[in-house]
Amino acid sequence: MSDSNPTSSLYAAREPIFPRRVSGKFRNLKWVLLTLMLGLYYVMPWFRWDRGPSLPDQAVLLDLANRRFYFLWIEIWPHEFYFVAGLLIMAGLGLFLFTSALGRVWCGYACPQTVWTDLFILVERWIEGDRNARLRLHRQKKLDFRKTRLRLTKWIAWLLISVATGGAWVFYFTDAPTLFVDLFTLSAHPVAYTTIAVLTATTFFFGGFAREQICIYACPWPRIQAAMMDEDTITIGYREWRGEPRGKHRKAEGAEQLGDCIDCMACVNVCPMGIDIRDGQQLACITCGLCIDACDDVMAKVGKPRGLIDYMALSDEPSERSGNAPKNIWKHILRPRTILYTTLWALVGFGLVFALFIRSDIDLTVAPVRNPTFVTLSDGSIRNTYDIRLRNKHGEPRPFKLSVVGDPTLRIQLEGTPYDSVEVPADTAHLQRVYVVSPKGSVPSNAEATDIRFWIEDLASGERAYKDSTFNGRAN
Repeated sequence: MSDSNPTSSLYAAREPIFPRRVSGKFRNLKWVLLTLMLGLYYVMPWFRWDRGPSLPDQAVLLDLANRRFYFLWIEIWPHEFYFVAGLLIMAGLGLFLFTSALGRVWCGYACPQTVWTDLFILVERWIEGDRNARLRLHRQKKLDFRKTRLRLTKWIAWLLISVATGGAWVFYFTDAPTLFVDLFTLSAHPVAYTTIAVLTATTFFFGGFAREQICIYACPWPRIQAAMMDEDTITIGYREWRGEPRGKHRKAEGAEQLGDCIDCMACVNVCPMGIDIRDGQQLACITCGLCIDACDDVMAKVGKPRGLIDYMALSDEPSERSGNAPKNIWKHILRPRTILYTTLWALVGFGLVFALFIRSDIDLTVAPVRNPTFVTLSDGSIRNTYDIRLRNKHGEPRPFKLSVVGDPTLRIQLEGTPYDSVEVPADTAHLQRVYVVSPKGSVPSNAEATDIRFWIEDLASGERAYKDSTFNGRAN
């Protein structure tokens, strides 16, 4: 069957959204969070933290070259990746907890897409004016000098924000002041310029043009959140039993039959997603609360009670329709699911803190050399070879003494030194080849392997650590 209109499109063109400025407690909360999060993001790489002469002094640093993560006084080594995994688990559980209790508060207040889009809209409003002025400019077909000037000014401001965003990101991976100079003298690594270019382009496009399209079509999180919300989840809703039937003409005949909603469209005009919350729960709603501020302001002006649009739980609807007060908010928040998420989140957090405080400042790993498994020397003794990695997490060099226990006849030799100790540089993992020798006849003839234990001792502090291994070989 042929298409009767071959030129028709299956997709509707995007209609840009121009949210109106609004004030209120939720808008103020978003401003506070935006300032705090963006301020920390842009400024954190410049904070200094004195760790000693041998260590970097950047407070937050992802040192990929040396495979370290520094956060204030905490240093995470590659073999301690379980700390990073634990933080990711906590982040996931935290999202589950907040979504189950308060809906899409992450999307509405803390998601990077939301934060940068808010900033871009603010810049757009400063340059082009509030909603009506931006609408007129958008609908103006003629590209005159004024429209060109406003658009270029806006895009340049967006571009500067985007460059700062990409630049701030690369500062987390190396010393920020040094990289800052290298970037402007064109001596930085090409990876730095590439990263900044990619992040600049994505921030400029996502925050300036795509905006709500990222949340609706590109982000998988709204679909996941739908499975974590139930009738007790606190989310934004419209009390249609109070607002309907809506109408503007309050002095006309039959006005006494109208609900509280005066159909002013204020809730729609402030919505950054361009939806009408009065149509019910929608995938596009990020529960940012701006429609609540707009509606409360209108209700106050017309002498009606606030809360026509508000955070609420669907399970309270039957009670409110009957004229009763809703349940206490804590009864919605403190329920088995949220208590379980909170418990799991706290257990992971306590476990990470406990592991952080009990970890040793010295450590070792032992890797037996398997090719060959053992060597029989000319005097009949048996020698095994091991690669031992000694970790010194202190900020200064430390002398480490190595010893082996398991058989009193075993003796240990360190490659490159006649002594049984070696100095490990500050904050370094030092690879040391070690030989363990068993004299002829000291290993039982029926033994294929003997259990042994390697000990290291920090001669400066007396701290010790060990790792178990095996000594291979059969006596002749």
